[in-house]
Amino acid sequence: MNLSILDQSPISSNQTAKEALNESIKLAQAGENLGYSRYWIAEHHDLPGLACSAPEVMLSYIGANTNRIRIGSGAVLLPYYKPYKVAEVYNMLATLFPNRIDMGIGRAPGGSAEATNALSDNFLQQVWNMPNLVNDLLHFLDDDFPEDHEHSKVTASPLPEISPVPYILGTSKKSALFAAENGLSYAFGKFMSDNDGASIIQKYMDSFTPRKRGDRPTVILTVSAICAKTNKRAEEIALSSLIWALLKEKGEGHLGVPSIQEAKQYVLNQVEKTTLHKMKQNMIIGNPHVVKQKLNELQTLYKVDEIMIVTITHSPKDRIQSYQLIAEEILKKKYELN
Repeated sequence: MNLSILDQSPISSNQTAKEALNESIKLAQAGENLGYSRYWIAEHHDLPGLACSAPEVMLSYIGANTNRIRIGSGAVLLPYYKPYKVAEVYNMLATLFPNRIDMGIGRAPGGSAEATNALSDNFLQQVWNMPNLVNDLLHFLDDDFPEDHEHSKVTASPLPEISPVPYILGTSKKSALFAAENGLSYAFGKFMSDNDGASIIQKYMDSFTPRKRGDRPTVILTVSAICAKTNKRAEEIALSSLIWALLKEKGEGHLGVPSIQEAKQYVLNQVEKTTLHKMKQNMIIGNPHVVKQKLNELQTLYKVDEIMIVTITHSPKDRIQSYQLIAEEILKKKYELN
């Protein structure tokens, strides 16, 4: 089983944004040492408790401070941007870090309505225009616009020897079909969806049309997981993330991910207890054996090439240890991490 990391760069209640971003760099370095296949960082805008609004900036820094692990966006929120500029940025990264750059492509706003309006005058129109945006982006990456196209004389320089690898990120049959019909790899966000992911992924596999000779359908399943040495400790650590999610639903949570003690002191009403129980059903929480068993079950059910793990904890040490314990159990990798 291939394992990867999705980092939302969370800010804990005792951290600054700079400290959270520094922890993201440490996580990418740990992931590389532990044998994870890739590290992706998410794009969010003016969301309290999340530090990364510009993945391309972080990726340049992370690439310079790692050596082998693939790095990428999870995702570029394409409706905000011109495809040409996105191609330039990721071609630049692919030139600096050969054969290491992925480009996850999404269409979510990644922030509030106010932030969306500040970023774009026509976001919804561009969401509807997503197929054309992706088509142009692929032509820029491949440098193969038809001669009669208005962009045929424009190159997204520098052209790397190995282009960034594009993925479509989504949680629906529509996104899966779009990825399949365009011959693109697909990442299904199970951690943020109640949809029937197995049937969605199967639809993608059945509908895949190669974009280039030799291309095959490739799927990443993204899940939320927290691993600790004991089930009890994993449950304690997970409570911080769960309570923070509840606070954000109420328009609170501006102080970031609460500590375990702060989370334990939060008094749940009956509705919140029900919501918290439901959220836990979409997470993997437990000791290394439990997490391995559940990840194996998911791989069998979804028939995926790779599982990408997002882990939010209050303590950066707990977060890295969670990835470490999973790697030791599944990838059989053992490293002394600072």
